[in-house]
Amino acid sequence: MGIFDMFTQEIAIDLGTANTLIIHNNKIVIDEPSIVAIDRLTGKAIAVGTQAKLMQGKTHENIKVVRPLKDGVIADFHASEHMIKEFIKQIPQIRGKFIQPTLRIVICIPSGITEVEKRAVRDSAQKVNAKEVILIYEPMAAAIGAGIDVESPEGNMIVDIGGGTTEIAVIALGGIVVDRSLKLAGDVFTNDISYFIRSNYNLDIGERTAERIKIEIGSALEELDFTLDDISVQGKDLLTGKPKEIMVSYKEIFKALDKSIMRIEDAVMETLSITPPELATDIYKTGIFLAGGGALLNGLADRIHRKTGLPVFVAEDPLRNCCSWDRHCS
Repeated sequence: MGIFDMFTQEIAIDLGTANTLIIHNNKIVIDEPSIVAIDRLTGKAIAVGTQAKLMQGKTHENIKVVRPLKDGVIADFHASEHMIKEFIKQIPQIRGKFIQPTLRIVICIPSGITEVEKRAVRDSAQKVNAKEVILIYEPMAAAIGAGIDVESPEGNMIVDIGGGTTEIAVIALGGIVVDRSLKLAGDVFTNDISYFIRSNYNLDIGERTAERIKIEIGSALEELDFTLDDISVQGKDLLTGKPKEIMVSYKEIFKALDKSIMRIEDAVMETLSITPPELATDIYKTGIFLAGGGALLNGLADRIHRKTGLPVFVAEDPLRNCCSWDRHCS
C-alpha cells in the first residue's frame, strides 16, 4: 500500500433513476431519492434526496426540482454532479474531514448504455475527487447482490426492474452472455397509474401520489392469493378544479399496468429465445431471479412463472440487493 492510499476511500454507487445508494465499508450509508432542487437564480443545489423530493410539485418559479437521471443514464450533467457531490459529503466517514480524501468509485450502469453515456457517468464521478472510476453493468451487480455465483460455468438469468430500465441478462463465467435493456420500468408504471386515474376518474394526481398507489396496491395479476384493501386517493377534479377523493382497488391498478408488464414478459421470452441451449438447460434448473424495486410488485413473480414455466425467485431485499457487489469489485 502506498502512502497516498491512506487518504483514499473506496465507495460503490448504485446511481438509479429513482434512488441512489452509496455503499462504504460494505454498508449502505446513503439511500436517497435521485432528485435535486436547484435555485434558478444562482444555479446552486438547495436540497438533494428526500428533502428535494418533499419539494416536488410544490415549488415557485425560482426553484426547479430535477431528476438528473432518465432511463438509467444521466440526462442532466449539472444536476447529477450536484447530487453526487452532496451525497458523498453526507457519508459519515468523509463528512467534516478537513482534508477530503480521494475516492475510488465503482458505479452501476445499464447494460444498454452508449459510450457517450458512459463518459457522462465517468465525468460526473471525476468531478467529485475520484482518482479511479470503475463501471459495472446493472444485471451483473444485481446478480452478485442476489447471491448468485457469477463466476460459475452454470448459467443464471437475472431480471432487474429499476426505476428507468429493466435489465434482463443471462450470466455465466463472470460475464454477460446475452442481455436485453428495456426502457420500461418503475417510472413507466407510475405514469401508467396517473394516466389511468386521469382517464377513468377525471382526477389529476401528482407523481408522488401515483408512486404511493404503485407501492401500496400495485399488482401484476387481476386475482391475487391474498387481499389488498382499497386505498383513498386525493387529487384535483379536472371538471370542477376542486380537490377530490376517490377509492381505488388493486384490480383497477392491474388494468393500468397490464400492457407494460406484458412488454417485460415479452422481453424475458425474447432473451430466453436467444440463449445458448446449454445455458437454457441451466436456467431450467436454476430459474429466474428478480431484483430491483419493480420485483416487489404484487404477483409479478407468479405472473412471470406462468408465462415462462420456470421457477421465479425474488432477491432478498431487492431494492438494496446491490449492497454486496462492492466487495466483489474491490
